Amino acid sequence: MQRILLFFISLMLLSTAAVFAQESTESPSDTLALKKRDNKYGLRLGVDLAKPLRTAIEDGYTGFEITADFRVSKRFYAALELGTEEKERLEENLNSIARGSYFKIGADFNAYDNWPGLNNSIFAGLRYGFSSFEQELLSYGIYTTDQSYEEFQLREEPQTFESLNASWIELMVGVKTELFNNLFLSLNVQLKRRISETKPENFDNLYIPGFNRTYDESSFGVGYGYTISYLIPIFKR
Repeated sequence: MQRILLFFISLMLLSTAAVFAQESTESPSDTLALKKRDNKYGLRLGVDLAKPLRTAIEDGYTGFEITADFRVSKRFYAALELGTEEKERLEENLNSIARGSYFKIGADFNAYDNWPGLNNSIFAGLRYGFSSFEQELLSYGIYTTDQSYEEFQLREEPQTFESLNASWIELMVGVKTELFNNLFLSLNVQLKRRISETKPENFDNLYIPGFNRTYDESSFGVGYGYTISYLIPIFKR
C-alpha cells in the first residue's frame, strides 16, 4: 500500500511539474536561443527520490540510488544506475534481512518530438542489472507432531549467507520533464525478468537489492523510480 501511495503521489507531482515547465517556456523572447537549448549534449546526474522516501516511511527498508545518462544522438541516451538496498522481512513464520548493492546499465530511447526549446521526453529503456548481496536468516518457524511441544515453533538460529548474486533484464518506461534550465524531474516504472541467481543452501532469495521482492517461483519483478537530475552540458550539435 505504501509503494502504491508513493507512486500516485509522484505521478501527481510530475504532472504538475510538466505543466509548469511548459508554461514557463511557451512565450520565449528569443526563439533562436530556445532552439539551441534543444541541441545540448552532456552528462545528466541524478538521485532516485523514491528510495529516500521509502526509507523515511517504510519500516525495515533503507535504500539509495544515483542515476546517470549521456545523450549519444538525437533520440538515444546511454544510461547507468548504481544503488544499495537493505530490506527486512518480518512474517509470522520467517524473519530475514537482505542487503547489498547493484548496478543497471543500458540505453533509453526518447519517443517524444519536443517543441523548440524543450528537452522533455517520453522514453522507453532497456537495462541489464546485476546485484551482489547477502541474506541473513534471523528466525524461522517449524511444525512438529511431538505432543510435548506446540504444533508451531519459531526457531531462532541466525545464519548469514554471503557472496550471493543475481542478474536480470529490465524494461523501463517513463516521462522526463525539464523544470528549469538543465534541471529535470522524471518518473518511471520497471518490469524485470530474472535471468540468473545464486541461492543460499536450504533457503531462498526473498528480496534481491535492485530487483526487489521475488514472488514464489516467478522470475518477474516490478519497480518504479522518481528521479531529480541535472544536466551538465558538454557540447551542442
